[in-house]
Amino acid sequence: MKKLLSRFITATGVASALFLVSCGNKGAGAGYQNGPVPVATEEVKLSVVNYFDEYPGTLVPFNLVELRPQVNGYISGIYFKDGDHVRKGQKLYSIDAQLYTANYDQAAANLEVQQANLVKAQKDADRYHALEKDSSIAKQTVDYAEASLAAAQKQVAAAKANVQGMQTSVNYTTIVAPFDGTIGISQVKAQTAVTAGVTLLNTVSTDDPMAVDFTIDQRDIYHFTQLQNHVLKGVDSTFIMMLSDKEQYPFYGKISFLDRAVDPQTGTLKVRLEFPNKANLLRAGMSCTIRIGNQEEARQILIPYKAITEQLGDYFVYVVKGKTVSQQKIITGNHIGNNLVVKSGLNEHDIVVTDGIQKLREGATIQVADSTHKK
Repeated sequence: MKKLLSRFITATGVASALFLVSCGNKGAGAGYQNGPVPVATEEVKLSVVNYFDEYPGTLVPFNLVELRPQVNGYISGIYFKDGDHVRKGQKLYSIDAQLYTANYDQAAANLEVQQANLVKAQKDADRYHALEKDSSIAKQTVDYAEASLAAAQKQVAAAKANVQGMQTSVNYTTIVAPFDGTIGISQVKAQTAVTAGVTLLNTVSTDDPMAVDFTIDQRDIYHFTQLQNHVLKGVDSTFIMMLSDKEQYPFYGKISFLDRAVDPQTGTLKVRLEFPNKANLLRAGMSCTIRIGNQEEARQILIPYKAITEQLGDYFVYVVKGKTVSQQKIITGNHIGNNLVVKSGLNEHDIVVTDGIQKLREGATIQVADSTHKK
């Protein structure tokens, strides 16, 4: 009997202990070690926010042409140094023109023959028409003379076209710069055999101004259209280029154009900016970051980044409700130093917890440090 009573008391004691632990755990959720959680808070205020949106960009020339021969032959001369700045019409390459010159001379000689035949056909036709008036010649003979004259005229026209074609081939043996720009490294050497339309000789591209291409989300098209149409007085510092070494390019850019259509696969639109390049610091193919200063004058909500928690890609803050807290979902904007813009989810004069968040849960009781919300 005594042993049975002893077992009962022991079991009752264990059950009581488990009950107390359970109650203790429930109380811990509402406070900190069975008491309020000590936290620091801050009142939400509206501020004028200055920030930059950043986009990765690539430098591209406004104009770029690959030089390819339009006739077959051998390179007979190269008239520039790799990397030279060239002028429109400047002679760059020559192709051996002996064959094309000979063909031109032959075509020119043939034209002279056809022109002589035309003169003879014209005289015959005129003489036969005069005899026809006196009925001194058969009508058939006159018709033959007219046909011969028409054929001679066509042959002259064909000979002229052939001369023009041969002259074009001769002209194509000299390759000139299509515009002012910088020429690259020659892909061929003297005496290299080249094929019309196939062999790449070189590339020429413009270098001042230079363009920067980057893409924006289609939701930002309206904003960028406003930027494009907005005429600013004085120096426009809206568009800043950061080079790959984190140095800021010393000149500002402007919008050249927005692409005609949104890419349906990505939902993005290409934007092209224009930057001066007098010092030739910019080269095609360079990577950069475009920083675009915001033009918004309206005040926005700005809170410390440490006040925010993330759960499965969503962002939350703890808002003070009397002596407890409530978790509030927010939509965030740009990072500004150690702060973050809040687009929605908070109102001015709300009080958010900035320290002690790790000990909180929904409805927890808090102990606020004196005057922390007045910062």
